[in-house]
Amino acid sequence: MKRFLTVILSLFCASTLLAAEAPKPNILLIVADDLGWSDVGWHGGFGKTPHMDKLVREGIELDQHYVQPVCTPTRTALMSGRYPGRFGPHPVVPSNLRAMPLGTVTMASALKSLGYYTCQSGKWHLGARREWGPTAYGFDHGYGTLTGAADPWTHKYRKGNPYEDTWHRDGQRLDEEGNATELVAAEALRRIEEKKSPWFIYVPFHAVHTPVDSPEEYKRLYDGVKFHDDPKKHDSRLRMAAEVAQLDAKVGQFVQALEKTGQRANTLIIFTSDNGGIESVKNAYVGKVADSPLNSENDPLRGQKNTLYEGGVRVCAFANWPGKLAPGKFTTPMHAVDWLPTIAALAGYKPQGDLKWDGINQWPALTGAAVSREPRTIYIVMRNGEALRHGDWKLIHSNKGRVELFNLANDPYEQTDLAETHGAKVAELLKLLVAEQAQDNPNLPEDLVGLPK
Repeated sequence: MKRFLTVILSLFCASTLLAAEAPKPNILLIVADDLGWSDVGWHGGFGKTPHMDKLVREGIELDQHYVQPVCTPTRTALMSGRYPGRFGPHPVVPSNLRAMPLGTVTMASALKSLGYYTCQSGKWHLGARREWGPTAYGFDHGYGTLTGAADPWTHKYRKGNPYEDTWHRDGQRLDEEGNATELVAAEALRRIEEKKSPWFIYVPFHAVHTPVDSPEEYKRLYDGVKFHDDPKKHDSRLRMAAEVAQLDAKVGQFVQALEKTGQRANTLIIFTSDNGGIESVKNAYVGKVADSPLNSENDPLRGQKNTLYEGGVRVCAFANWPGKLAPGKFTTPMHAVDWLPTIAALAGYKPQGDLKWDGINQWPALTGAAVSREPRTIYIVMRNGEALRHGDWKLIHSNKGRVELFNLANDPYEQTDLAETHGAKVAELLKLLVAEQAQDNPNLPEDLVGLPK
C-alpha cells in the first residue's frame, strides 16, 4: 500500500508540474525586404499601414533595431545569432552561395529540438541550391524563392542566371501563377491555421524589394494622391506605396487568423526589415515591371540600403505579444543577432556547448525586468567597410581608410563628423573594431570556390 501511494503521489506531482508549466509560445517572425524608415505610417511616411500601426501602438516599437546593410548578411544574423563575417567573406554581401555551414544551429533547428513545428515562406537567400534550402537548416517546410529576389508575377530571378528558376516548395522546383506577396502570405496563413503548436513560422517577404508591383486593389487605396509631377516617378512611388499597403494587409490577415484560431494570446509577433530602403533602382529581374526611379524613403535618417549610415542599418521594427510585452518604445540599441538568443531563452532552449553567439538575450530588457547600463557594442560589416556602435558613439570605417565618428545621442541623423576633434574616441573604437574583425573568417570555404555567386 505504501508503494502504491508513493506511485500515486509521484504521478500527481508530475501532472501538477506539467499543468503549471506555461505552454511554449508560438513565434511569428516577419521580415520585410528593403523597407525604408519613412515608408510606413508609424513613422509618418507615405505608405498606408493601419494594421502594423496598431501592432506598434499596442506592442513595443523597436526604435533602435540594427541589421546589416543588405539582405543575405541580415538573414544570416537572424538565423544564426552570429555576425555574418564569422562564416566567411561571402555572407557579408548578397550571395547565392551557402551562407552557413550545414549543421549550424539556427533559430529553426534550435526550436525544432524543443518540439516546435517550423515553417518558412518567402525569400530564403541563404543558399540558392536545393541542398542549401530551409529544410537543410531545421525547417520542416520551406516555400518561395531560394535566391535573393524575384519578379512578383513571373517569380523568376535574373535573366541568364543559373538560378533564374528559383520558386520552390521544400526544395522542389515549382511553377505557380499569382502575385508573390499573396502566395507567400497564403502559405503562412495555412501554416498558422494548422495550429500545430508550438510553432515557428518565418515569413521573409519579397515585398518591397524591386521589382516593385502589386495587385490593382492596393493601388486604388491611393486614388487622388499625386506623388510627383513626373509621371514615371509618380507611378514608381504609387507602386511602392501600394506594395507597402499590401504588406500591411497581409500582416493584418495573420493577426486575424491568430485571433480566429485562438492562438493570439500565445504568439509573439516580431517584425523587422532586412535593411533600409533603396531610393531609386532599376529592375534587373525577368518580367515586365518598370524601373523604380522614386522608390523608398529613409528620411530623416541619413543613407539608404547598402550604406553604413543609419538609413541603411537602422530599420522599422516592432514586437507584439498581448499581456507579455507592455506598449512602449524600446530605445536600447539591439541587433538582428539578438533574436536567436532571446527566443532561445524564451522557449527554454539550452545550447550544448558554446555556439559563439554574438547576440544577447534581450527579453529581460524588453519586458522591463532588467535594464542594462553597460554600453553595447554592435558590429556591422559590408564589402566596402565596417561600422561599430558602442554606447552612443558610432564609428564608420571605409576600406580606403576614411573614418567618420558620430554621437548618435546628440546627432541621430549623422550630420556632424567628429573624427577630427575626438581622436581618443576614434582610437578607442578602432581598437574595438579590430577585436571584432579578428573573429571574422577571411576565407571562402573550399567547397564553394568557383560556384556561381
